[in-house]
Amino acid sequence: MGLLAFAVLGATGGWQAHRALSVKDHLEVVKGELLQLRAAATATGDPTAVTGSLRTALSHAAEARRITAGADWALLERLPFVGDGTAVVRSLSDSAAELTEALTDLQQSGTALAATGMRSMSDLRLVLAAVAKAEPVLKSAAARLDAVRARLVATPASTGLSELDEARATALAELDKLHGWLGAAETAAALLPPMLGRDGPRRYFLAFQTNAEARGTGGLVGAFGILEVAGGRINVKRLDSNAGIAEARTPVVDYGPAYRARYGPGATSLLSISNLSPHFPYAAGIWTGLWERQTGRRLDGAIATDPEGLAYLLRLIGPVTLPGGERVTADNVVDLTERAAYERFEDPVERKRFLIGIAGAVSESLTGHLAEPAAALPILAELISERRLQVWSRREAEQRLLAATPLGGELPASAGPFAGLVVNNAAGGKLDYYLERSVDYELGPCYGGLRYARVRIRLGNDVPRRPLSSYVTGRLDSPEEKHAEGANLLWVSLYAGVGARLNAAWLDGRAISVLEGKERSHPVFSKMVELAPRQSRTLELSLVEPSSNKPAQAPAQPLVRPQRTRIMQNPQGCTP
Repeated sequence: MGLLAFAVLGATGGWQAHRALSVKDHLEVVKGELLQLRAAATATGDPTAVTGSLRTALSHAAEARRITAGADWALLERLPFVGDGTAVVRSLSDSAAELTEALTDLQQSGTALAATGMRSMSDLRLVLAAVAKAEPVLKSAAARLDAVRARLVATPASTGLSELDEARATALAELDKLHGWLGAAETAAALLPPMLGRDGPRRYFLAFQTNAEARGTGGLVGAFGILEVAGGRINVKRLDSNAGIAEARTPVVDYGPAYRARYGPGATSLLSISNLSPHFPYAAGIWTGLWERQTGRRLDGAIATDPEGLAYLLRLIGPVTLPGGERVTADNVVDLTERAAYERFEDPVERKRFLIGIAGAVSESLTGHLAEPAAALPILAELISERRLQVWSRREAEQRLLAATPLGGELPASAGPFAGLVVNNAAGGKLDYYLERSVDYELGPCYGGLRYARVRIRLGNDVPRRPLSSYVTGRLDSPEEKHAEGANLLWVSLYAGVGARLNAAWLDGRAISVLEGKERSHPVFSKMVELAPRQSRTLELSLVEPSSNKPAQAPAQPLVRPQRTRIMQNPQGCTP
């Protein structure tokens, strides 16, 4: 809660000063125990590991609330000089008490969930029933935190005591973080039981994306399977390479003329270009449509992951061993699937068989660990936040819940400052394993309902100097032309905020024209960019945006190497 400057309350008398310092001591204990609780929960993923810290925090928070709940404390809040400070102290005490009580309920629910998982390794139905029971607990905790935050927000932000003001700001920030986590957990508790077959069998298209060849949702679909959930069990069937999905003679879905104009008619009939858009539901609709057109069997949705996602899952389940004895771990799976496989196997069929073997081994091992939800949650949270796992459901109620989370992979159609960089590989090789990206989004002050903004995109081709497989470096876009070995070609797109207009664009400092389009209300500015081996290039765009006080967003496309992002907001803020 911060080191609170309670000494000022001494002006009201020694006894009140003593009580104020006592409250400070209790809140400091609460802060320390909650920090230990967070570290223990993160390290172990086991709710039982935090019982001691939570019990101590609960006791001290209750005592701080008791001290500040009386009529004498309420009287202090009416006095000049100290009134604002004492009001904030009381609200902090209430917040600590409500928070620790809510966390206690959550911990007890989590312990019951973990115990259920340990008893039911072979039957997912019991776990799903326990998850469903946790949903009202999560909803109640979220409601309590809403009320606590509202009361704390209503207290003065400036009391004249810097340490107290910092404590208030820190408490609000922590409440926001916890509320976000609770919202995600509540959504998961609502979605998991039905989507994992509680009410009947489910079948999903399972896509394994190869980020070494970038696509809007992450990477080219290199392999796929059909995930089936029935009778409390999960199975992955029909694992195959992308060659197992034939091109449809006619489009399997229709997303309208703007989509066709931007991506071409083949995007809704051919798997290799089905996910050029960053809006995951578009890709999911095409994948399920292609499968249903080919087999006549209806699917309930689609799920996508990538080698980075497999690395997260291997952190959960531990290494897997392939039939030939090779061990695949969280540390080597990305390199194996996105680089080494192209050097090891000249025959594409052999390479795809190797990749399918890895995906199958992870899938088989994972099913035995889904019954350990307490251990899985921290890892799954990271995986989802990086969009290494994306899910689409055919059922509208489920999809509405998914769309409100990173799991849904949606390109939001809402207004507000936005700078989304999306790259699609236009060369047909696998050089995006070496792609470096950074985005600087600078927002200026607002005038007359508008403001200027500048987006600076840096792209680097960090390809090594040693020779690489021709499958990696090949240029399918123009095979008859001579290119430097390791040169890459990218279709680079900036998705700007709704209502934004382009003022000017530059590539490496030279003025250029860009292709302008629109997708889900976002103006999109695109340019083909050639990257020579080990070359870095800078694309800059000057924009005129509508005024907005919403926080700026610059989402990162899930590729191999992380995007470096900086958002520079004008300190004067912006009033629409």
